[in-house]
Amino acid sequence: MEGTAHEQLARFRAGLHRCLTRWPDALFELADAALCTPAPLHSVPALSLEPEFRRSHGSLYKALANGAIDTDRLDQLLVTHRPLDWPNVFAVDASTWDRCDAETSPERGFYYSASKHSAGQPIVAGWCYQWICQLNWAPDSWTAPLDVRRIPPATDMTTATVAQVRGVVERLGNTSGDVPLFVFDAGYDPIAVGHELVDERCEVLCRIRDDRVFYTDPPPRPNRPAHTGGRPPRHGTRFKCSDRSTWPEPDDTLTDDDSRYGTICVSAWHDLHPRLLHRGHWANFDGDPPIVRGTVIRVQVEHLPKPTARATKTLWLWWSGPDRPDLDRAWRGYLRRFDIEHTFRFAKNTLGWTAPSICTPEQADRWTALIVAMLTQLRLARHLVADLRLPWERPLTPTRLTPARVRRGFRRLTAHLGTPANPPKPSRAGP
Repeated sequence: MEGTAHEQLARFRAGLHRCLTRWPDALFELADAALCTPAPLHSVPALSLEPEFRRSHGSLYKALANGAIDTDRLDQLLVTHRPLDWPNVFAVDASTWDRCDAETSPERGFYYSASKHSAGQPIVAGWCYQWICQLNWAPDSWTAPLDVRRIPPATDMTTATVAQVRGVVERLGNTSGDVPLFVFDAGYDPIAVGHELVDERCEVLCRIRDDRVFYTDPPPRPNRPAHTGGRPPRHGTRFKCSDRSTWPEPDDTLTDDDSRYGTICVSAWHDLHPRLLHRGHWANFDGDPPIVRGTVIRVQVEHLPKPTARATKTLWLWWSGPDRPDLDRAWRGYLRRFDIEHTFRFAKNTLGWTAPSICTPEQADRWTALIVAMLTQLRLARHLVADLRLPWERPLTPTRLTPARVRRGFRRLTAHLGTPANPPKPSRAGP
């Protein structure tokens, strides 16, 4: 987007208001009130006390219950205002909005939770949302959310992920510079995702277990007489990640130095494939499962950023896409993937993503869309606000402000930006 940072933020706010098709003014002021409140958000009705929300407290939940958002238009708005100076590297991960006590709320599923337990198990009931966020090489916690989708419990995760990635690739278009790289953590099926996205202009990078087994292509002619019958072999030499004796010489290598990880050694083996069976994603596949080729990448670091009891310092990745992987982009992109965890934490603990006590998943979708819009506004305003630090906090330069520090100064900025929302109309006759 061209123009100054102030003009970009003003255009985004005007575009956001046009995306709100029902109860637009209440929804927009609800987002502004959540951005301008000085403390972490724990109570949505308390936002009616903020000066940015000029309506009654009943309009808060009415806007979430009866409002409507043009999500297609909002998705395009997010792509239009994405940071063009950031690399085309995108983290994909899911986070759960836990609603354990909302037994009558529809479309809840059971999901893993590292912080909350149910009956002694790390499982919670709620709604699962999958985020796609653009990453930056800078060592900070900023990301640019481009797409958020709720995954119903009856929907196949791989199918939903492929559809979501395709939507982002389509909106990015062919003029987005480098081929987009989508980074996944362990838990996804990288073989299935890469196979379904083989015709798309994108790359897939996913962490894999260190005991995975892959195979090279079989030799052009088997070691048997030509007149001998039998089925040609589908797999060649065995490659086991945990068995160094099975590794051939790597096809590509890279050595780099990093201030946090020390010396980093990256090795890559191209054109490997796993042995697929008729189960999971391939249970209903007609005929033999396909041969899905990709690159296995091994990343070894000298030390971890913080002291830990873990002895292993080796990371295994699976890459698939057109041409060959950029090893420097691959290892840096995966390590920056963890910035999306900071986005989840900030959205939940500060912006109150999971704070509203709502009943239906459609209401949760509307509030989630507003949260994504809030995160985008904070990113666009990071160079426009002053550092309103607390007495015990260290001063930061404008380029080092965190999302929480930018949020403190957002109220002063709205006084200059104005609001596209219309003032409330009185419901009673005047004197």
